[in-house]
Amino acid sequence: MSTSTRRLERTRTELAEFLRSRRERISPQEVGLTVSGRRRTPGLRREEVAALSGVGITWYTWLEQGRDIGVSAAFLDDLCKVLKLDAAERRHLYLLTQKRLPKEPARTACTVPPVAYDLLSRLPESPSYVLNLKWDVLAWNEAADRLFAFSDQQAEQRNMLWMVFADERLRARLSPWEEQARQILTSFKRDFAHAPQDTEIIALTENLSRMDPTFKDWWKRQDIDGKCSGRRTFDVEGLGEVELTHMTMTLESDKHLRFVYYTPLGESAEAFGAWATA
Repeated sequence: MSTSTRRLERTRTELAEFLRSRRERISPQEVGLTVSGRRRTPGLRREEVAALSGVGITWYTWLEQGRDIGVSAAFLDDLCKVLKLDAAERRHLYLLTQKRLPKEPARTACTVPPVAYDLLSRLPESPSYVLNLKWDVLAWNEAADRLFAFSDQQAEQRNMLWMVFADERLRARLSPWEEQARQILTSFKRDFAHAPQDTEIIALTENLSRMDPTFKDWWKRQDIDGKCSGRRTFDVEGLGEVELTHMTMTLESDKHLRFVYYTPLGESAEAFGAWATA
């Protein structure tokens, strides 16, 4: 028996065991089924999974037995819903069935994980915050609030793109504003490509286009910047122009959740740290 044949048989066995284990953990009540009498096995029966997934019992039985049958992405996603698989389990199922994983729908509203809040608290002199795909600022530390004044914004306007173009204080603090605002917008376009039909993101860009002719003109251009790091210059009261380097780290890729971190450069680092924590 060849190595590839042994690998294929092992994969089919793992698929069979994975499907059976996930089927057995779902109660009939969880999927809206009425149960009468005693059931010999826990969870859902094969025929119930087949019916809920829209396929025949024989075909599904063959799949769970690890037989060599083809499956479609549409069926796999239906099966994921029936078995209530999370993102990691969905990826695993696609790997076991040797199917290319389709892109998951981009998300603009996310819950910030506790580890992000812990990280924010450990960076008292470094302005840091958490963004979602729409660039809503979901969490921040005190240094970031001092630099960007997030807490002064209304919740619906606590969005980094909106603030760069609509918040006069931030426009004045970015020095020079035009050069940096243009780069920020081209970075946003990179994220916009992940969810071009998202109604909230579309509304954000339409509102900015109506409000700011400069934004409207730049938005029509095809400039794209994929960088998630670089340098920014801020005009800080009492310190003058301060250069900070920034980088972006992915917190949860499937939710497009990011952690943005700034730190001052050069001789102004100590003075900026004192200012940020004052």
